[in-house]
Amino acid sequence: MEQPLTYLQNLPPSDWLITDKSHQFSVIAKKLYLELTEILEKRHTPPKIILAEREPVKFLASFLSACAANCPVFLCNPDWGTQEWEQVFELVQPDIILGINFNSPSRLLSELVLSAAEVAEVNSPLPVGEQTCTERNRSSRTTTPHSQLPTPNSPQIMIPTGGSSGNIKFAIHTWQTLTASVQGFTEYFQLTQVNSVCVLPLYHVSGLMQFIRSFTTGGKLTILPFKNLETGQIPTIQPAEFFLSLVPTQLQRLLQNPELTQWLAQFQTIMLGGAPAWQELFDKARFHNIRLAPTYGMTETASQIATLKPDDFLQGKINSGQILPHAQVTIHNSQGEVLPPNQIGNITIQGKSLALGYYPHHWENQDYLQVDDLGFLDNQGYLNIIGRNSDKIITGGENVYPSEIEAAIRATQLVVDVCVIGVPDKHWGQALTAIYIPQNTHISHLEITTLLKNQLSKFKIPKHWICLDDLPRNAQGKVNRQALQQIAAEFLHN
Repeated sequence: MEQPLTYLQNLPPSDWLITDKSHQFSVIAKKLYLELTEILEKRHTPPKIILAEREPVKFLASFLSACAANCPVFLCNPDWGTQEWEQVFELVQPDIILGINFNSPSRLLSELVLSAAEVAEVNSPLPVGEQTCTERNRSSRTTTPHSQLPTPNSPQIMIPTGGSSGNIKFAIHTWQTLTASVQGFTEYFQLTQVNSVCVLPLYHVSGLMQFIRSFTTGGKLTILPFKNLETGQIPTIQPAEFFLSLVPTQLQRLLQNPELTQWLAQFQTIMLGGAPAWQELFDKARFHNIRLAPTYGMTETASQIATLKPDDFLQGKINSGQILPHAQVTIHNSQGEVLPPNQIGNITIQGKSLALGYYPHHWENQDYLQVDDLGFLDNQGYLNIIGRNSDKIITGGENVYPSEIEAAIRATQLVVDVCVIGVPDKHWGQALTAIYIPQNTHISHLEITTLLKNQLSKFKIPKHWICLDDLPRNAQGKVNRQALQQIAAEFLHN
């Protein structure tokens, strides 16, 4: 596929982007690109750009112009708190900030962003809004090593990951790795154009890739906040012509509204990923004839590398589907040996869409990625995920995977949400602890335990139960297990 500069020079008419202020995309992108090229003429190395823009049109225009100017760009969540921003600025040491203003910075942010001795203001590239373009004079600082610089026509695109654990990392991607993912996607679904409805954050790989797919294939992109969709603000499109991407908690909420359920059933394909789904959710979607495509992928693989096609889903299959053409998956045992079909082991991924490393370090071997997930490939090449190796709980010498217990608890239909963790225990090593939201206030954990006795081995039934009003989840629906560990520790201590 073409380089980003080619796309910038040949921007399509504004009707490809369906959202507020879409007509500004071309103007913003070209204006910022010119300003960045002026900056580049005065520097030996491309400036590092933090992109934390709230408005979708500004975000996408800024992203494209930064890539076209061959500048390293770091995608950031504008809603991060001080602690997260301190991590980011200490790691990145940015030259330019596009997006939010730091009106009440901490001491560290003041030193990094607003020091009068270091900051030089550049005219805002945008005619409207709050976007700032601030370049820092960093001549007194250490020059970025050459190994960290993008190669010609290959801008480095840093996509955040790991935020739910409190430790933000940036997976290093390039235009080539992202478009390799697009090529695999279009070949798998036998498409020439991809139309997408995006309700996910654009700074996250799940939202960004919807833009990349649509933009590079000449498709249409509709962007709207999920809260707008949830309140019934349905976009005026033909759903059968679009892909919609959701995380499980979003699908659960939309299925509570009959009108939105009917709308979902009109889509040819609804991608479902970001976090593990559960049997009850699959059953409800299948009951309403919703064409789900459960996916498996991550930031490091530039979104999905396996997808279950909707026809397979409606016929009753429940797994992550077959591997997309741009990737290969093998299953290994603890000794590194490749396992035959239907044997559970560690998942290893090869593919053209793999990240190059975590900023600022490149991985020595970029040909494959061994992930923390356990799973197996069946005889038809469908990928089945068992759980995360790091989530494994060892209780009384037995290995337990939370996903199995969570599925059994959900199957009781007595909980709205649940997460199982292990807490330190002097007798068991780790004690299984279920943190849950009951369907109503009258349900006790004893009722749930009674139903589990015929479903699970005794050692798999949680020893502690903690009832909450809500579980801490990020925008992609992933549970913040670190926060739950703290909640459990305080609860059990008291």
